[in-house]
Amino acid sequence: MTEKQPPHRARTMDELREKQMAAFSAKPPVEFKPYEPRPTDVIITPFGKSGTTWTQQIFHTLRTAGDMDFTDISEVVPWIETSPMLGIDLNAEQKANPRGYKSHLGYDDIPKGARYIVPVRDPRDAFYSSYKFMEGWFMEPGAIPIDEFARTAYLREQRYWKHLASWWPHRHDDNVLMMTYEYMQAHKTDVIRRIAGFADIALNDELLALTLEHSSLEFMLKYKDRFDDKLMRDLSERNANLPPGSDSAKVRAGIIGEHINLVSQEILDEMDVIWKAVIEPISGCRNYAELDQALTEGR
Repeated sequence: MTEKQPPHRARTMDELREKQMAAFSAKPPVEFKPYEPRPTDVIITPFGKSGTTWTQQIFHTLRTAGDMDFTDISEVVPWIETSPMLGIDLNAEQKANPRGYKSHLGYDDIPKGARYIVPVRDPRDAFYSSYKFMEGWFMEPGAIPIDEFARTAYLREQRYWKHLASWWPHRHDDNVLMMTYEYMQAHKTDVIRRIAGFADIALNDELLALTLEHSSLEFMLKYKDRFDDKLMRDLSERNANLPPGSDSAKVRAGIIGEHINLVSQEILDEMDVIWKAVIEPISGCRNYAELDQALTEGR
């Protein structure tokens, strides 16, 4: 009989895959009916590390006028893909209407019949943020080289580019609000107004000011324990044999261009090749900067 190893983080990509499989394939403690979207539901569904938690907080602040009575933002704006294994009924009423959800699903896989907010981030920054997020939670810091992580976990399956390609043709749909993370960072007041209007939430100057405060980096860092995926972190520590107290904090500065000098040119070149093969043919945009401009101009 093999003796169980003490809790530890992954030191190889094979071990990382095993731990993620163990964490994200937990059996639901209760069988709920499959999620049935309402036309008023709002699903926030970017690719990972593209402003999801920030957008959840903007939305939840708007619909509740500043509620902070939760231990994990995904208690009150549940994550569609993981809520069943956490014992959360996606069809339940929420603290306020409209109901809100988090997801990372592409258009083909997302439950249909709701409204969708789709932030899009520079793939180079989203990748680097993903790597730093995994360090200290699933991965032992410094154990897996960033280039190996990129090729094995990011480039091989091209999930970022497939996600973007699935949503791009729907960017002008009435029930889709698609914005770039870079635009959101530069135009916070406008973004709050757009999200409120999209979700049919009445917005006055007082609520606007409150939402700007509650979605600020300073405020979210002050309450960072409510934005650190506590529910999934606790589950992963139990099911994937991870050490307790993992660093799963979602609130980071989110610096635009933070990949510069931190991701090798070779990896960046490989990302450019995928962009030209997957995104340029459907968007006409030769690079992310052109796509950012196209979305900002409403093209």
